[in-house]
Amino acid sequence: MNSQTNALPEPALRAEIVAAADVPQWRQLYWSVKRELWENRWIYLAPLSAGALFLLGFLVSAVRLPSRMRSSAGIDFVPYDMAAALMMGTILIAGLFYCLDALYGERRDRSILFWKSLPVSDVTTVLSKLAAPMVVFPLLAFVIAVGMQWIMLLVSSLVLLASGMSPAPLWAQLSFPQRSLLLLYHLMTGHSLWAAPIFGWLLLVSAWARRAPFLWATLPLLAIGFVEKVALNSSHFLQLVLSRFTGAGSTDAMVMPGTLPTNPMTHVTPLHFLASPGLWLGFVVMAAFLAIAVRLRRSNGPS
Repeated sequence: MNSQTNALPEPALRAEIVAAADVPQWRQLYWSVKRELWENRWIYLAPLSAGALFLLGFLVSAVRLPSRMRSSAGIDFVPYDMAAALMMGTILIAGLFYCLDALYGERRDRSILFWKSLPVSDVTTVLSKLAAPMVVFPLLAFVIAVGMQWIMLLVSSLVLLASGMSPAPLWAQLSFPQRSLLLLYHLMTGHSLWAAPIFGWLLLVSAWARRAPFLWATLPLLAIGFVEKVALNSSHFLQLVLSRFTGAGSTDAMVMPGTLPTNPMTHVTPLHFLASPGLWLGFVVMAAFLAIAVRLRRSNGPS
């Protein structure tokens, strides 16, 4: 009687597992990405904190805005560019450490045993972790940067009005919508699509390394660069890696010297970027790295 009673929940449990396995892959991926945000709140807390500190400094300097505008021939847009650059730098650092800990961390704290018990494939799990640096981080940086610039623009307008000056030149010369679109374009091309092989490499190392994933991710690259320097007296490999990581190699945008890609004078050619052989070669390399990472996650257990 007891054995029959204990066996009763098994069909129901099996039915729940089958029902969960029938969930479409895109929905599993969606919830997996949401799980990453739930588990790693620093993903949005880090850029929000950096943005808050920057705004605090801007508020202190805003009191000198009227005198600077009276003494100078034009309007200083450097703080607005610095706000965008701050978010770019933040997601670079955040993406690096997130990818290195994405698959390594679940083995270190043994939570991989729980996640593997769920009817979610290793491919879906790895893709959800790739979605964070390639989709979530750039969009989050864009929203925060635009929010910061809006606050800066409103504060500047209020300060100018309080001093008896018109904020109309500031609004006219800032070209805010154009700057915002250029920022979004640069984030999604230079810091997402162009950096795809870097994210794939970092996830591969995170799935493989038993200890110190940062060292395993950087030392082989430095070793290859050192051998190239000694043998050929060149540094093309390290320059290629840095251009992929920083987005500087996505040369589809014609940027004026000394300015950021968000400058209104920047000319972009999205069709040229999408047709670039380097972009698609990067996707091939990323796919190879991800395939190895999926295989390693399937076979590896807790560290």
